[in-house]
Amino acid sequence: MNPKQPKKMLIMDILEILRKYSDTEHRLSQKDIIDLLESKFGMKADRKAVARNIADLIDEGYAIGYREVPRITRDPKTGEERSANIVTDYYLERDFTDAELRLLIDGLLFSRHISPSQRKDLIGKLEDLSSVYFKSHMTHVNAMPKDRTDNKQLFYTIELLDEAISHKRKVSFKYLSIGTDKKAHPRCRPDGTERVYVCTPYQMAVNEGKYYLICNYDKYDDITNYRIDRIMDLEILDERGKPFSSLGKAGDKNLDLGKYMREHIHMYAGGTARVTFRIVRRMAGDIVDIFGDDVRFFNETDNHVDVEAYVNESAMVRFGRSNAPDVVVLSPQHLANEIGRQLHAAAEVYE
Repeated sequence: MNPKQPKKMLIMDILEILRKYSDTEHRLSQKDIIDLLESKFGMKADRKAVARNIADLIDEGYAIGYREVPRITRDPKTGEERSANIVTDYYLERDFTDAELRLLIDGLLFSRHISPSQRKDLIGKLEDLSSVYFKSHMTHVNAMPKDRTDNKQLFYTIELLDEAISHKRKVSFKYLSIGTDKKAHPRCRPDGTERVYVCTPYQMAVNEGKYYLICNYDKYDDITNYRIDRIMDLEILDERGKPFSSLGKAGDKNLDLGKYMREHIHMYAGGTARVTFRIVRRMAGDIVDIFGDDVRFFNETDNHVDVEAYVNESAMVRFGRSNAPDVVVLSPQHLANEIGRQLHAAAEVYE
């Protein structure tokens, strides 16, 4: 080792080499590390220095794996044989496996609530959690589309909402709508002034690739949802928020996010109802995926089966309309009538 190089720099360079160039499938010998130190950092070190610094890293709590290889040596003076273990095949153990990182990255690739540039930055950070060998396999990231719209406030908005939820405070914000010019514009009152929404935030959730805020709009006594990527100029207010249990249909209970997501497919706001509908049997798996395990199947025949589920009525209208004739709503009757009316209107347009 060059005596002019401080030990601290050597130990950090060794750690960086293990982080970038090693994993369970790509292990490094002491010679490999010595060669990388010289080629990547212009630093010379001997085997003892490398072994000593790696031991120090392990003592500091870094998860470094290795393999011990038994070796027999002979004393040159006495000829006595000695057994010892050589430590080699070093690698840095990761918090995430490559399969877990790929799952996270694929989730980001198909997240429509995050702009392409923000996605690319996040994916780069995830890739850095593994070695260079993992990154070389993620070439499809380069095919992401370019930015068209970019809510620069998104991550700051998420941080503020998280703080407001934690401290049970109301928030105010402006809300964007997309115009025919394909650009986002703040929603306005009839007099042309920008509308300011005051809400009590309860939860944030992802649905169909979009990030939603589940909250109570101050003027009403129910739950509504807003796209977080369309929220701008959010501020935390000093006013304490409404407890979820105090809302009209909460039944003095706290928000059950899993139940709420199952009942509000497509994130339609509003109340839920007990809906029965008939489906073709091959759709049974899709129904469980969409509505959850709480659905009840009954009146099964060779081709059809009836389903009972608690679901938001507006969402059920869309679901029934989109999947007709494989889905037929049986009750409540006003819901079946509304789907029939919309399908009839659509048929008339195409006729």
